[in-house]
Amino acid sequence: MDNNFHYKDNNFYVEDVSVETIVSGVGTPCYIYSYSSFVNSFQDYKKAFSKLDPLICFSVKANSNIAILRIFSKLGSGFDIVSEGELERVIRAGGDTSKVVFSGVGKTEEEMRRAIQVDILFFNVESREELVVLNQVASDIGEKARVAIRVNPDIDPKTHPYISTGFEKSKFGIDIAQSLDVYKEASQMKGIEVIGIDAHIGSQIFELSSFTDSLKKLLKLAKDLEHIGVDIKYIDIGGGLGISYKNDEIPPTKATYAEEIIGLLDEMPYKLILEPGRSLAGNSGILVTKVLYNKVGTAKKFIIVDAAMNDLVRPAFYESYHEILTAKKEEVGSEKVDVVGPICESGDFLAIDRELPKVKRGDLLVALSAGAYGYVMSSNYNTRPRVPEVLVNGSEYHVIKDREKIDDLIKNEEIPEFLSL
Repeated sequence: MDNNFHYKDNNFYVEDVSVETIVSGVGTPCYIYSYSSFVNSFQDYKKAFSKLDPLICFSVKANSNIAILRIFSKLGSGFDIVSEGELERVIRAGGDTSKVVFSGVGKTEEEMRRAIQVDILFFNVESREELVVLNQVASDIGEKARVAIRVNPDIDPKTHPYISTGFEKSKFGIDIAQSLDVYKEASQMKGIEVIGIDAHIGSQIFELSSFTDSLKKLLKLAKDLEHIGVDIKYIDIGGGLGISYKNDEIPPTKATYAEEIIGLLDEMPYKLILEPGRSLAGNSGILVTKVLYNKVGTAKKFIIVDAAMNDLVRPAFYESYHEILTAKKEEVGSEKVDVVGPICESGDFLAIDRELPKVKRGDLLVALSAGAYGYVMSSNYNTRPRVPEVLVNGSEYHVIKDREKIDDLIKNEEIPEFLSL
């Protein structure tokens, strides 16, 4: 558990503010983030990789709140985006568009045009047809689009299949064996400037050999490109460094990760780009929920809480583990329970067969490691308003996203005249 999330006098705190204090002001469920955790995580990356002076691009999909993006912008971060919406968030957060890389397999012409107009660093091109379209879009407006080709190095990252992106059967990237021909074609297009190589093999990776094996293939490709007259300036190795969701999970440190990468890239003529998301934001946030009911079934006991799979979908979607603590430490004994939400789906759970302290109606529970892929993946399923987001800085807390209201959910819906009463 990050040191900014801790117990003090048996009450759970984020930095210097108790969860109970925040909940009394904003209600439950709610996401709470630590400003210091975001800063420390970014600085850890910077320090670890200082010898290479890389461009660290926070992966916006991990946590896209503009206050969070502002934190990273003020730290000098770049940004990895996958949509025009994320680009606009970066711009409104004050981010430097010259430090933006645009990833994703399905960029539209409108998204391409907007990104070229605001002069992003480059596009990570994922297919030959995308390259053709990007060339046309750039040519039509009299510009050149800077690109890296995302190659698929066919590396097994040994993680959940839904977050593995470097296999040959993945929808992402171009097979590395076929990429030379794509690079040749790109280098001859009038609307394209080839400047980089990109690869992203997956997420929540613990084995550093997965990163180094991928990088070795990228460096070989860079040499092959040099032989055909294509000079590469940037090597983008993506993100994917894992974090601890369980106490017994010990991921590599950023320093150890950096040591491996520096060993391969030191004195190479390439600018390194990193795209961390989860490892910057994951352990910088929590989800707080309130116990609604205890329910004793025939075979199980259920703790029914007011947070649901629409608020935190990772357990239902990936069978992911989030450690759950009580907001108040009490000597009450423990029991094995399922922690479930109000949604009408059997998959609506935060924990299954978990040994937890005994709780009663009104108690608060804290789901750890919810700073990445938490709020950003939430929905309005069952017409449930999305929850507020709160940022703690020292002894102050700030609401950075208000709780939605029912009216917010239905304001854009209309009943056609033929259905009038």
